[in-house]
Amino acid sequence: MTDLHVIRRGLVPYEEALDYQRDLHAQRLAGKIPDTLILLEHPAVYTFGKNADKAHLLDPGDAQVFQSDRGGDVTWHGPGQIVGYPIINLEDHKKSVTWYMRNIEEVIIRTLKHYEIRGDRIPKMTGVWVDGKKVCAMGVRLSRWVTMHGFALNVGPDMSYFSGMIPCGIQDKEVVSMRELLGTEISVDDVHPHLIRDFRSVFKFDNLLEF
Repeated sequence: MTDLHVIRRGLVPYEEALDYQRDLHAQRLAGKIPDTLILLEHPAVYTFGKNADKAHLLDPGDAQVFQSDRGGDVTWHGPGQIVGYPIINLEDHKKSVTWYMRNIEEVIIRTLKHYEIRGDRIPKMTGVWVDGKKVCAMGVRLSRWVTMHGFALNVGPDMSYFSGMIPCGIQDKEVVSMRELLGTEISVDDVHPHLIRDFRSVFKFDNLLEF
């Protein structure tokens, strides 16, 4: 039997969430906790991946800027965006980064389907796209096969912040939110139940424990 703990934290500063991830990562490595999915939002913040090009941040405005240890380039997090941090031991699933990334994308694709939004993959690019526009960004880190960082699904954030950067360093692709696609207001709390169920289904967890 495999358990998935889901922890919803609300609005959490990026640095605080990073420390929290590191603590849970160490506990997961030690076998003290089961696989865990953290769902939260951040105050407005631009983050750089390990190999990010700093020139891709054009104008941070009033947002915080933070150097992260995840993969990927520059991205933005803020209220109205679901940020998911899976702390999962791939030793118990499949020791493949590609498998893990495609599964995260599949979770988002299934979640969007509940709203009759067709999410797609683009070859050689990570994330989930709708009509060529990115609705969910991804950036992960693995240490001894336990994952950190994860995905950011644009539910209904202030999209003006995306004009302050070249998202993920990709100049010819736009970014979109579920609110824009639906033409109506939608909250992260509306989306959470679908996302949690889809995460459990895709990764084949037997039990769901939510906090």
